[in-house]
Amino acid sequence: MASHVVGYPRMGPKRELKFALESFWDGKTSAADLEAVAKELRASIWKQTVAAGVKLIPSNTFSYYDQVLDTTAMLGAVPPRHGFAGGEIGFDTYFSMARGNATLPAMEMTKWFDTNYHYIVPELGPEIKFAYSSHKAVAEYKEAKELGIDTVPVIVGPVSYLLLSKPAKGVAKTFNLLTLLDSILPIYKQVVSELEAAGATWVQFDEPSLVMDLEAHQLEAFSKAYSYLEASSLGVNLLVETYFADIPVETYKTITSLKGISAIGFDLIRGTKTLDLIKEIGFPSDKILFAGVVDGRNIWANDLAASLTVLESLESIVGKDKLVVSTSCSLLHTAVDLENETKLDSEIKSWLAFAAQKLIEVDALAKALAGQKDEAFFGVNASAQASRRTSPRVTNEAVQKAAAALKTSDHRRATPVNIRLEQQQKKLNLPILPTTTIGSFPQTVELRRVRREYKINKISEEEYVSSIKEEIAKVVKLQEDLDIDVLVHGEPERNDMVEYFGEQLQGFAFTVNGWVQSYGSRCVKPPVIYGDVSRPKPMTVFWSKMAQSMTARPMKGMLTGPVTILNWSFVRNDQPRSETCMQIALAIKDEVEDLEAGGIQVIQIDEAALREGLPLRKAEHAYYLDWAVHGFRITNCGVQDTTQIHTHMCYSNFNDIIHSIIDMDADVITIENSRSDEKLLSVFREGVKYGAGIGPGVYDIHSPRIPSLEEIADRISKMLAVLETNILWVNPDCGLKTRKYTEVVPALTNVVAAAKLLRAQLASAK
Repeated sequence: MASHVVGYPRMGPKRELKFALESFWDGKTSAADLEAVAKELRASIWKQTVAAGVKLIPSNTFSYYDQVLDTTAMLGAVPPRHGFAGGEIGFDTYFSMARGNATLPAMEMTKWFDTNYHYIVPELGPEIKFAYSSHKAVAEYKEAKELGIDTVPVIVGPVSYLLLSKPAKGVAKTFNLLTLLDSILPIYKQVVSELEAAGATWVQFDEPSLVMDLEAHQLEAFSKAYSYLEASSLGVNLLVETYFADIPVETYKTITSLKGISAIGFDLIRGTKTLDLIKEIGFPSDKILFAGVVDGRNIWANDLAASLTVLESLESIVGKDKLVVSTSCSLLHTAVDLENETKLDSEIKSWLAFAAQKLIEVDALAKALAGQKDEAFFGVNASAQASRRTSPRVTNEAVQKAAAALKTSDHRRATPVNIRLEQQQKKLNLPILPTTTIGSFPQTVELRRVRREYKINKISEEEYVSSIKEEIAKVVKLQEDLDIDVLVHGEPERNDMVEYFGEQLQGFAFTVNGWVQSYGSRCVKPPVIYGDVSRPKPMTVFWSKMAQSMTARPMKGMLTGPVTILNWSFVRNDQPRSETCMQIALAIKDEVEDLEAGGIQVIQIDEAALREGLPLRKAEHAYYLDWAVHGFRITNCGVQDTTQIHTHMCYSNFNDIIHSIIDMDADVITIENSRSDEKLLSVFREGVKYGAGIGPGVYDIHSPRIPSLEEIADRISKMLAVLETNILWVNPDCGLKTRKYTEVVPALTNVVAAAKLLRAQLASAK
């Protein structure tokens, strides 16, 4: 019985690629140094997958930044501003597209479906000239072959690539990107031909867009694309991988009837209804079914007995030789190796499986299905499953009772937002176009050293508090010197906006090396929610009160909201996500009320990931948004009208959920806007009325580029054309944690100067 994984994490077990990238970007190491680290990582991953027993091993899932950007490079689809003159795309052009530079803005970055991974959005138009400009897929296949390992090259499929793209600047928003299909298919054909010539017998096309609600012409594009590729594949088997959700009925019928493909992969973890379709409609006898029964998006050990039952039911439908055991999606979305977790509680550790362990699970299931079941391995797994179901540390009856009681109210603040804003303004006395930042300030090497040494008891609590206090004082003074209106304390005590809170909540566990790529070199270490959630004591009040005592200006209390904590954690899968969210909401509610009691007049509850959790299918949107928005309202329903509640959202398409954002009933929302070509503003141009405070971001903090005063002023002017003066705030797109002070100070100087310029213009106009 064959076994397969859709993809594997590329950062390395100790984030080796992250550090190599950042060293290269800082000019400390050469391109050759970066390539050497990358080559070693790829070889290590392939060898590990072979050792685990997996038969169909992916290649070209490694990336220096993003797999969609790799496809853009393959197609030579470089935006003209990056000055690409043809030939093979090198690091300069590649990273310029990804990150921008001193003079060029980066390409837009947005969420990869409903994950916390971000991809670089292709910018396309009718005039684009595609050309085969990156031979990475072929080069990596050959690289593995030199090691004696035959792999399955993985490429983002042609139709998903176009559906994930956007019309370039200056191209009509109504431009049908699928009209470019005929232009890119010859390049895909050339890649497949080169892979075949190199010896490849399988090529995997990732087409996750197949799980979306597709229109007839979009489905037709899949038929067209794979009919074309059938002629080019010759001796190569084409595998189309789908993941992240159920396959709609019409889509299932379409893809199973495609003659140009040899196999189809399904996510049977998040796509349990797909299993029903296979049973009801059947599966074509001329194709192989890749069954994604090992979860690629969570860290819980597979219930091997349950998965084996699913596989046996599929085998009875498709036949023994037509079934391959696989992961539900790429393992990119999970942590790398549980073996590196030496400090994790042993009972909780027995419940988990990271990417390396999932390779072994896939192999164990394939062997069991072939009649070679490892009874000892299955027995240990069954014991761990039983331990998790019955462990007293998972359940807290008081928390469950409190969460159940939430269903009796919608938890709206009694006073309408426009009246609240008037009362808040009397207390805060802010100018029009008030300036603020999103929360974090640059995290220096020294700051990370202080936190690390405190964690290992190398410095005392008194020394730690003194160091953090000194850093907060610097950040407060800097903001006052810059003349920012509403300040933040800079979050120097925080490692991560979710992990920091999880470490102080019951029901969470933490890893040392459980890193997952978010974008580029940026990695996050999601907490593990294993049980009922509660807050034993205040989490942020000490630092917020300290910061407020240093200034007469309003100091924001900074919290992460329940939906974001949920969506950026590895969440327990033994109860509905909505129930876990409500438990977290109650914990954050306690913190909000303690901040207010401590004299904090402005409290920001970040919901950066609210849009990210939106189900991929429209029929499921309303239910998710109902409980997610309710969870946010619970956090602040008990505060006074004069306490100003902010929230923040970043890097997603918000236009389709704007009414739910309004329904959150925050006093002020700051929201990403600049990197996405001010897409957010279009919703207000189309007539949506927004009565609360709003701060669409005026500059992209994920690029080292420093925006000019004129550029920021122009952005503010565009906002004023569609938003009322008295509700508009001026702020960056996101937190400043990943930037350097040499970038942040001039950028914020220009932000404040632009706000003052517009205030003066508005005053003179009166």
